[in-house]
Amino acid sequence: MNMLYELNERLKLYRINYPMTQKELADKSGISVRSISRFENGEDISLSAFLKILHALELGDRIDTLVPDLNKRPSAYLETEKKRQRASRKKKNEKKPFVWGDEK
Repeated sequence: MNMLYELNERLKLYRINYPMTQKELADKSGISVRSISRFENGEDISLSAFLKILHALELGDRIDTLVPDLNKRPSAYLETEKKRQRASRKKKNEKKPFVWGDEK
């Protein structure tokens, strides 16, 4: 769980440099000071609490860097776009097939 520890540390440092106390973060996010303290000390919290903390620190719009939206990648537009076909030219010397006068 090295990633969890690193994430906890980064958010703790971000909060401190914001600058914001745990109490202020708790008031802004609606999460208890105890939960914020537990999170910053490496314990698990719920996903909804984590997202509230990100939103309170004004990091909610950066979730795309963590989990990119694959519908917005440039190649997604290519997959849904119709393939273009080249126009074919008629040959100049192409003869029309013979048709009897009563055939149409």
